[in-house]
Amino acid sequence: MLKKGSKLNSILTGSCPKCQEESMYLDQNPYHLGNIFKMHDTCSHCHTRYKIEPSFFYGAMYVSYGVGIAFGVAAFIISYLFIGTNLKTAFIAIIATLIVFMPVIMRLSRNIWINFFIHYDKNWKNQQP
Repeated sequence: MLKKGSKLNSILTGSCPKCQEESMYLDQNPYHLGNIFKMHDTCSHCHTRYKIEPSFFYGAMYVSYGVGIAFGVAAFIISYLFIGTNLKTAFIAIIATLIVFMPVIMRLSRNIWINFFIHYDKNWKNQQP
């Protein structure tokens, strides 16, 4: 599966980018929309602060654009090329995909964004908080 210590593990699981011991989110289910942005302030294991500065996660909006494009392209390829729908139906499939996966795209974007700035440290236990 996903190897602990890899960026992909932290991004796909939503775990702390430094120690990857726990989830950054209070509620791991992105479809509980009331809790979609609620995160722990720090990791209870390595004490990494997730909100590096005020409005830190605004940068994730740029990542969200790219992730949304990837989901839209995937929806188009699946509906138009694999299933063989017409262009109008493929367009509807893109819109439906973006609506249905909006919470996942938002979480993935945040995970990718924080992983740009915080890297896995296998020796995190040896450091003082």
